[in-house]
Amino acid sequence: MTSLFEPIELGSIYAKNRILMAPLTRGRGTRDHVPTPIMAEYYAQRAGAGLIISEATGISREGLGWPYAPGLWSQEQVEAWKPITAAVHAKGGKIVAQLWHMGRMVHCSVTGQQPVSCSATKAPEALHTYDGKQAPEVARPLTKEDIARILNDYENAARNALQAGFDGVQIHAANGYLIDEFLRDGTNHRSDEYGGSPENRIRFLREVTERVIATIGAHKTSVRLSPNGDTQGCIDSHPEQVFVPAAKLLNDLDIAFLELREPGPNGTFGKTDQPKLHGPIREVFRKPLVLNQDYTREEAIETVATGVADAISFGRPFLANPDLVRRLEDNLPQNKDDIRTWYSQGAEGYTDYPLAR
Repeated sequence: MTSLFEPIELGSIYAKNRILMAPLTRGRGTRDHVPTPIMAEYYAQRAGAGLIISEATGISREGLGWPYAPGLWSQEQVEAWKPITAAVHAKGGKIVAQLWHMGRMVHCSVTGQQPVSCSATKAPEALHTYDGKQAPEVARPLTKEDIARILNDYENAARNALQAGFDGVQIHAANGYLIDEFLRDGTNHRSDEYGGSPENRIRFLREVTERVIATIGAHKTSVRLSPNGDTQGCIDSHPEQVFVPAAKLLNDLDIAFLELREPGPNGTFGKTDQPKLHGPIREVFRKPLVLNQDYTREEAIETVATGVADAISFGRPFLANPDLVRRLEDNLPQNKDDIRTWYSQGAEGYTDYPLAR
């Protein structure tokens, strides 16, 4: 049986265990979305993970509406990321950049422009801004010229990620952001080749993935999907009809690995009665499959041992436990995370969680 604590090859990345750090927005950049030095300490503390997936990182000013979140579109941002990736590598860790376009989930007071999406919809609730939460705005439907421009933005960000020292990238196609908005019939109301049938709704994901692969290689490219449930007002009426073919497409494109965030009916960060799809996805996606959302130590060990998945990613447990791998291996108690400091600036609740004794 395969152990959670065994190494695994994720494309070109040799991961020393199958415990991945899931992407976690923490809001420690500048208002210009430039990473800051404290982020090097934070990520280096967690380098015991088999692989760190960075916090979601904007590919463009248009697509980044989260206050103080980092980007990867400018040379200034690239230079600021270099000490962070170097700190992870110095501790023997591996890190990939999660590439993010938030679609309709941004506010003009942060981006300076109207949000965009596949269709003229709006976020279901108030959005984070520098001045507290503000009411969402209706997104401008993307033209084909816009889509071509955004593909260029993904290419630029992927190239910048390698220049910044990342070991690869993860395309954020989950959680109700731009690519997910294209995938699901609840948000995609287009009548052109990007809307309607599952094949058409998958098209944008395919084009983004193909562009990133052409830029940095399939062995350095991974994808995150959230197939089941409603995430930020984004839901599909028949998710198996779009996400299983999407996974088959990603398998055929030979990406390094696929991560699935799947809440259950009793989820602690989103919940749904829509069934999880990792079973049917596993049948068509033969590369490494990583599962995420509310896994206990025992569930993670069993899921990998039985071959249901190849690795498990942990989010909030890594937030509060820099030495999570050791705690899982030795079955030690875990620190509890403090929601007040998830998105605050500074060291509190960021770099000051204690190690196990």
